[in-house]
Amino acid sequence: MKRLVILGGGESGVGAAILGKEKGMDVFLSDMGTIPARYRQQLEAEGIPFEEGHHTEALILNADEVVKSPGIPPTAPIVKALVEKGIPVISEIELAGRYTDAKMVCITGSNGKTTTTLLTYHILKGAGINVGLAGNVGKSLALQVAREHHDVYVIELSSFQLENMYHFKANIAVIMNITPDHLDRYEYKMQNYVNAKFRIIQNLTSRDAFIYWQDDPVIQAQLEHLVTEAQKYPFAEHKEEDTKAYLDAEDELIINTPDTSLQMPRADLALNGLHNLYNSMAAGLSACLLDVKKEDIRKALSDFEGVEHRLEYAGTVDGARWINDSKATNVNSCWYALESMPEKGVILILGGKDKGNDYSEILPLVEKKVKAIVAMGKDNSKILSYFLGKVPTLLNTHSLQECVDACHDLAQEGDTVLLSPCCASFDLFSSYEDRGDQFKAAVKLLKPKGVKS
Repeated sequence: MKRLVILGGGESGVGAAILGKEKGMDVFLSDMGTIPARYRQQLEAEGIPFEEGHHTEALILNADEVVKSPGIPPTAPIVKALVEKGIPVISEIELAGRYTDAKMVCITGSNGKTTTTLLTYHILKGAGINVGLAGNVGKSLALQVAREHHDVYVIELSSFQLENMYHFKANIAVIMNITPDHLDRYEYKMQNYVNAKFRIIQNLTSRDAFIYWQDDPVIQAQLEHLVTEAQKYPFAEHKEEDTKAYLDAEDELIINTPDTSLQMPRADLALNGLHNLYNSMAAGLSACLLDVKKEDIRKALSDFEGVEHRLEYAGTVDGARWINDSKATNVNSCWYALESMPEKGVILILGGKDKGNDYSEILPLVEKKVKAIVAMGKDNSKILSYFLGKVPTLLNTHSLQECVDACHDLAQEGDTVLLSPCCASFDLFSSYEDRGDQFKAAVKLLKPKGVKS
């Protein structure tokens, strides 16, 4: 009997454990931290042995194969020990892909991948396709393969998940963009990060599709020396050679694939901003390649409701709008947020766990639109030193409440308070969702100036 060890007791780990059990393997799960109660209950109900709070090497290093949570870095001691023993370490997605013949729409990118994933899923589900949602969003792919059946899966893939994928094959692979992110994971070498992202197109055949942003310089540079058999479907704001999705001179969205030619006014798109135009193009191309009817695509592109924590309206206080963009955990994501903001009166909240950020990318937009930066984090020294003298007001805060109060004092009618932190959340919060939820809750409690609490 094959022994399968799972490292990590979260959504992907527990899903992999259940799939392993379904396939008759001897399964054991180990988590260095505390397994959340709902996942512990799942493991107990399934009769899957597990441990938490430590890794017992004797129970792990006897594995035939190991599924590693994407959050565990390759530098972790237990992972190094596995590699030294020659024990294969794979991802949950790699495992699940062995046991399904469903079509796979796989989406990655430094920014926009969650919105594009959910929008693609929204289109397919609205068209009546039996579709599953997996990866960084939705339920574990392994769990769905074990307990459900879908004809198509739409999967959001981070660079961490792609690291341990080897034989898994997408039918449609999408790269939205590549900008510096998670460089602390990749020895502060951009090429290492790029290589991880491009693993999404490995194993593509001439029957498969590769969708990507045509004007991304990193993608273009990689394609100069990387060969893929897949059919290419680039998208761009304006038509270029070989562009398959673009805006025409009348501001109409045009999408062309071998079997579909779709056109709709940009004004009819549910999502605003240039970044969301690209998200709509990638999702629309994917749907066309899956033979979804044009009317179903147009309808879904026009009624999609967006993604929580991504440019999410949080409230209006004293005539100032508050926007929760907590999902902006890198500089480029913040750039897209600022690009969609009004021309002036932005109060920008930055800060958190820095991942090797270069703030020069957002500086032109900051100088044009931002009247104040409020840094929020345990250590804001990098932000304070970079933006000193570059904005009229620069404040240093060390808690969410202190930050929100400072922004409230600064905000005037017509201003926009934008939480778009450029950084991971783990200095003060458990996740970017936790940061966004706390931000929205704090905004709801704000009283108009002059009103006593």
